[in-house]
Amino acid sequence: MRMLGRTAQNLFWLSRYVERAENMARLLEVGYRMSLTSRREGGASEHLISMLQAAEMDEAFAERHDVADVDTVAYFMMFDPTNPSSVYSCLQAARTNARSVRTAITTDMWESMNGAWLEFSQIKPRDVRGAKLLGLLQWVRQRSHEFRGALLGTILRDDGFAFLQAGNFVERADNTARILDMKYYVLLPRSSLVGGEIDIQQWTLILRAASAHRSYGHVYHDRYKAHNIADFLILRTEMPRSLVYCAHFVRDNLNLLAKLYGRREACHDAMEDMLKLVEGTNMDQIFAHGLHEFLNDFIDRNNRVTDTLSASYNFY
Repeated sequence: MRMLGRTAQNLFWLSRYVERAENMARLLEVGYRMSLTSRREGGASEHLISMLQAAEMDEAFAERHDVADVDTVAYFMMFDPTNPSSVYSCLQAARTNARSVRTAITTDMWESMNGAWLEFSQIKPRDVRGAKLLGLLQWVRQRSHEFRGALLGTILRDDGFAFLQAGNFVERADNTARILDMKYYVLLPRSSLVGGEIDIQQWTLILRAASAHRSYGHVYHDRYKAHNIADFLILRTEMPRSLVYCAHFVRDNLNLLAKLYGRREACHDAMEDMLKLVEGTNMDQIFAHGLHEFLNDFIDRNNRVTDTLSASYNFY
């Protein structure tokens, strides 16, 4: 018997919104740290704008703010209720979805989600500056991990679990692609910097944004190289935020749905199409074709997975 489409939708988006809140914190941290490393006049603003471009938030930001500085960008990405992808909006939407499916999730999951929202909603934006901003970004990541731990440790491995996990890894794949694409935006105007000291610093920050800084050193023992870092975040199957790892996880959970419901749907074909992109290539081919173009293609295919999943399982 199939789960109701509305329940499946709420579970899928509950997980996506929790992951997105964490990812917004990761993106903001890397943009903020990049802005601190800038030695050129206007460079800090440029890094923040590049982060907004990678997240496809630059136009919405420009409609509300004339200047891209740390305070305005941090407010927009963390607290702005009119920004549907701000941490505030994501946690509020996740809590709303969780409340709608209270009987489909565990008490631990609900208490984790509800507690995160209640605590965050009491924070005053004017109190979050400098080191306090970095502390709040870390808090967002920790609360996301707490929810994920409650999910993995307490819920049945049934169709609800499959929708939750599919939402998690569709969102994570999107974020990793956007973090990598931010590097493209930062270096595009100044190709002469590629391979230089600033280039290496920026790639290092991107590894940190993906919680991959230390694990990268276990795989590659030489100096940071753009080729290796991109390979690590795109094609390494043992890296849990890489594009190929996320694609495999989406496949596994959609296959669980096919097994439980007895048939495959259009979303399974879309998922195989996404997986084919990252399995049928190598980094030399990706760089030759264009990293930005490859990442855009991946994001489009990832979005098609969501669209066809929604249609296949009657989200509305």
